[in-house]
Amino acid sequence: MKSLQDPVTTLKGVGQKRAEQLATLGIETIEDLLMHYPSRYDDFAPTNLETTVDKQKVTIHGTVVSEPVLSRFGYRKNRLSFRLQTGQQVVMVVFFNQPYFKERLTLNGDVTVLGTWNQGRQQVIGSKLLVVNPGEETIGTIYPANKHVRQTTIRQLIELAYTQYRNVIATLLPLKIRQRYQLLDRATMFQWVHFPKTSDQARQARRTAAYEEFYLFQLRLQSMRLARRKADGTQLLYNNDELRAFIRTIPFELTKAQKRVVNEICRDLRSPFQMNRLLQGDVGSGKTIVAAIAIYTTILTGYQAALMAPTEILAAQHAEKLAKVFENTPVNVALLTGSLTAKQHQALADQIAAGQCNLIIGTHALIQDQVEFANLGLAIIDEQHRFGVDQRKLLREKGDHPNILAMTATPIPRTLSITAYGEMDVSVIDELPAGRKTIKTTWLKSDQSEAALDFLRKQLAQGAQVYVVSPLIEESEKLDVQNATALYEQFADRFAPKYQVGLLHGRMTNDEKEAVMADFQAGKIQVLVATTVIEVGVDNPNATVMVIYDADRFGLAQLHQLRGRVGRGVRQSYCLLVADPKTPEGKKRMETMVETTDGFIVAQRDLELRGSGDVLGKKQSGMPDFKIGDPVGDLKMMQYARQDALDLLEQPGWDQRDENQPLVLYLRSQNLKTHFD
Repeated sequence: MKSLQDPVTTLKGVGQKRAEQLATLGIETIEDLLMHYPSRYDDFAPTNLETTVDKQKVTIHGTVVSEPVLSRFGYRKNRLSFRLQTGQQVVMVVFFNQPYFKERLTLNGDVTVLGTWNQGRQQVIGSKLLVVNPGEETIGTIYPANKHVRQTTIRQLIELAYTQYRNVIATLLPLKIRQRYQLLDRATMFQWVHFPKTSDQARQARRTAAYEEFYLFQLRLQSMRLARRKADGTQLLYNNDELRAFIRTIPFELTKAQKRVVNEICRDLRSPFQMNRLLQGDVGSGKTIVAAIAIYTTILTGYQAALMAPTEILAAQHAEKLAKVFENTPVNVALLTGSLTAKQHQALADQIAAGQCNLIIGTHALIQDQVEFANLGLAIIDEQHRFGVDQRKLLREKGDHPNILAMTATPIPRTLSITAYGEMDVSVIDELPAGRKTIKTTWLKSDQSEAALDFLRKQLAQGAQVYVVSPLIEESEKLDVQNATALYEQFADRFAPKYQVGLLHGRMTNDEKEAVMADFQAGKIQVLVATTVIEVGVDNPNATVMVIYDADRFGLAQLHQLRGRVGRGVRQSYCLLVADPKTPEGKKRMETMVETTDGFIVAQRDLELRGSGDVLGKKQSGMPDFKIGDPVGDLKMMQYARQDALDLLEQPGWDQRDENQPLVLYLRSQNLKTHFD
C-alpha cells in the first residue's frame, strides 16, 4: 500500500544517484518532497504596457504572430526574436543566448514572457518563457534548490509525487481546528501550495501549512512536557528551616525576582516529578546565587549536584565562587575538566562514584561515560545554549531522572520562549540587584577613535582595567575589519610600558588562556585585547571599560553579552562601540545598544532585526528549521497552536478516536516521543 513515507526512489526516474542529490536538500521520502515548499512565487498577471516605464520588469501574455528567428553572432552568442500580439498591441520579443526556447514557440501559439521593457525600441528583452493555455496557472513557483538539484527537476518530481500519491494524503489537523481557522484539508493544501491558480490560493495553502507545522511541533513539545510530569523524578524533601538558615548567611538581600524564582525551583524540587526548568536572567541579575540555593537544597537531602559550564575558565570561576558561598557547610566542591591528567581524572571520578564529592563542577568532561554519580539529584547546565542538544541530553541521563535546571544569560523574549523551550518551565529574573550602576554606552565612528583612546588613558590613570574586543584573530583579505593581533600591537605601542597589554584569543591553548586571564584578574594586565572568547565567563569587577571595534559585525545579543563583562563592581562602567555601519540594520543595532541596557528589550530588537533562527541558534537550541512557518512573524499563530495542542493532549482517550487516527499514525511514523506511547 502506498504511503507518504515511501522513499523517493519509488518515483519513476529517481535512482540511487538522484536520491543522494535530493538528500542534500533534506528530501528522502514522498512527504519530504511534498513538504519542500516554494520559497516564493512569481505572479504572472499581465503588465499594462501603456503605463510601463523603461527597464521595468514586465509579464506579457499573447499570441506568436511571426516565425521565430534564431541568429548567431560572435563566439557562442545568439539572438532569438519573434513578434507577439498582446491585446491590440504587437511587440517584438528578444531572447539572448536562450536558443532552446525556439522549440517551445509555434506560430499562433499562446505564450507568457517575463522580461524587461525597452522603451526606446518598444520591445521586451525576455528572461523567461512559459507556454500556457488561456485560463491556466498564472502563478510561478520558486523552490529552494542547490547545485545538485535544479528548479525544474524539483517541480517535475513534486508534480509526479502529487499525482501518484494524492489519494493517500490524510488530513492531520482535527476538523474542529480547520473549521475554527478556515484551514484546508491536506491534499488541497499540497495542491494549492505547489500549483496555485491565483495568489489567494497560494496564501491560503501557506497559511494552512504554517499552522500544521506549528501544531505538530507543539504536540511534540507539550507531549514531552506532559510525559515528564507523569514520570517519576528525584523528589527532594529538604528541611525548610535548614535552607532558610543557609539563605540568611548570604551577605545581601535577594531581589524580589530572585525570591520568586527560588520558590518556583524549590516547589519543583519537592515534587515527585522531574524538574525541567529554564532560568533566564540578564548578565549580573544574580543567577549564580539562585543556583547555589538549589544546590544546597539538593545536598541537604543527601543527593549530589552537578554544574556543567561551557569553558574551563567559567567552570573554574564557578568552583571558586561557590567554594566561598559554601564555606563552613557540608558541601564538598570538586572541579572536573579536560585539562586534568588521566590519573587525576580517574581519582576524581572514583570519589564522585563513591559519593565523597557532593557538588561536581565541570565542562563537558562531566558527561563522559566513565563519570558515574553516586546519587545525582540536580544537574545544572550553565549558558545552556552553548551546548548541543545531544550534550544536554547526556547530562539529563546521568543518574536516575535528576532534576534539571538550565541557565542562560541570553535573554529570549518571553513570547518566543514558548517556541524555543516549550517543553520546559521558564523562570525569569527580570530585576537587577539594588545599587548596580547602568553601563554608559557610546557609539563612535572610526574617525573618532583618538577620542576613545584619550578616554581610555584617563580611565587607566584612575586604576581601571580595559577590555578591547575585535571580531577576528588575524587579518582577512575579505573583511576590512580590525583584528586582535594588529590591535594588540597598536595598544602595546600606545600604552606600554606604563600599562601592561595582554592578548587573548580562541587559538591559544587552555593553559595560555588561563594564564592571561589570571594575570588580568590579578591586575598584572591593565588592557586585555581579545576576541569573543571573553563573551562568556570572565568576571573581573575592576574591569570598567569595554571597547568593541567593528561593533556592527556583531549581533545585538552578542554585543549585549560582551558589554556584560563590565559593570560587575561598584565603579561606573563604560562601553564604547567603534563602528561605521553601512546598512540600516547595522545602524539600528548601534542605536539599540546606546538606548537600553535591558537584555529583554535588546533580545526583542534582535529578534525583529535578525529572526528567531539567528537569535536562538537552531543547532544549539534544538530549535527546528521551520519549512514554512515564521515563529517571529507568525507568533500569534504559534501561540494558538500551542494552546490547541495542549487542549487535545489533555482530552482523555483522544488518541483512540477514529477522527484522530491519521494524526496518531503520523506522530508515530515520525518517531516523535509522545506521552501516550
